[in-house]
Amino acid sequence: MKISIGSDHRGIEQRARIAAAIESAGHQVDDCGTDSTESCDYPDIAADVARRVAAGQSDRGILICGTGIGVSIAANKIPGIRAAVCHDLHTVEMSRRHNDANVLCMAAEIEEPVMREMVTLWLSTDFDGGRHERRVNKITALEIGRTHG
Repeated sequence: MKISIGSDHRGIEQRARIAAAIESAGHQVDDCGTDSTESCDYPDIAADVARRVAAGQSDRGILICGTGIGVSIAANKIPGIRAAVCHDLHTVEMSRRHNDANVLCMAAEIEEPVMREMVTLWLSTDFDGGRHERRVNKITALEIGRTHG
């Protein structure tokens, strides 16, 4: 699986550790930066990762910022993206099983061993489909400006 990963200045260290863990698990990493600890605009990084996922250049994306919220909001502006901000294993699992999230967003303050466990679970959890597929299709319909009855 090819994973695009990005962070703002707050998540540089975590991103490097997570990228190494993803590669050691046999996945390909597409690192979208930032490469500086100087303040940067997280929407730029989030849009880059999200566009790569939406275009099929990457299978999934991972974003890290101070809270995970900002990158989630920005990534979700890109059509085809279902970015979920997750803070624990339960939300990580449900983001995949029920929502087919294709971008995982996390807070930089999550401790590295926990973040690594979250990423491992997220990458290994499949979408359940079934009734959840109907709901994800309704989200897609909203995204493209249609109502879905």
